[in-house]
Amino acid sequence: MRDLGAGFGYLVKGQRWVAQHGKQYGWSLLPGLITLVLYLAALVCLAVWGDDFISWATPFADDWSSPWQGLFRGLLTVVLFALGLLLAVLTFTAVTLLIGQPFYESLSEEVDRTEGDGEVPESGLPLWRDLWISARDSLRILVRAGLWGILLFALGFIPFVGQSVIPVLGFFVTGFFLTEELTAVALQRREVQLRDRLTLLRSRKGLAWGFGAPLAVSFLVPFVAVFLMPGAVAGATLMVRDLEAPPGEAQPGARSATTPPQTAPDADQADGTPQGRTW
Repeated sequence: MRDLGAGFGYLVKGQRWVAQHGKQYGWSLLPGLITLVLYLAALVCLAVWGDDFISWATPFADDWSSPWQGLFRGLLTVVLFALGLLLAVLTFTAVTLLIGQPFYESLSEEVDRTEGDGEVPESGLPLWRDLWISARDSLRILVRAGLWGILLFALGFIPFVGQSVIPVLGFFVTGFFLTEELTAVALQRREVQLRDRLTLLRSRKGLAWGFGAPLAVSFLVPFVAVFLMPGAVAGATLMVRDLEAPPGEAQPGARSATTPPQTAPDADQADGTPQGRTW
């Protein structure tokens, strides 16, 4: 419970930080607005032409009598739209971070600069290389999140459990992946590879859930995600700063992270990426 509260506290601190730095906040809204327009267009297309797609995909139901054909295809249309909405929530952060990498990188650096002694951790890689690593890692996370989304969607058909337990579990799963994507902005500059980032967050699930689950809930409200994203990036950077701090220097309520086990170099090192450090 303490970690859950601490995670939510970082989310609040991040929103407070961007409220005090209006210029950084204004520029950081642009990626979220672009992504929102793209996602709204996709969902509108799904709502308008979803029934046509279902009719095309279920030719075996053409000869069914009324009302069974309409009920069957109507249910599948609703399921298709619900799945699209779920995937939109799961992938919104990853796509927004990919589109807004330069904006959020600058925001995260400014948080490090103002909250520390002026020094900003840097990966030492050129911009194109950072963008490639970010895109590749985001794709890996999207695959994981997509598999979880399909599993939870299937479990949603279980009577009672699917309408009570599974939605709550879905918010926690989504929150974990949101936290990974948001902390990746600061952790990538610190040369922490995806495998070690996941190990770190799994060792502090309460912290990740407390930070990400409220975001997952709020992202269901139109336009909210756009305005919360800059503060979420700032809050994730503040969280990373405390996780990497020695135990005696961490902010109140924060603990130093459990050191992940040393992992052997993977394909990241084979193609020239600096080997990620462990914590």
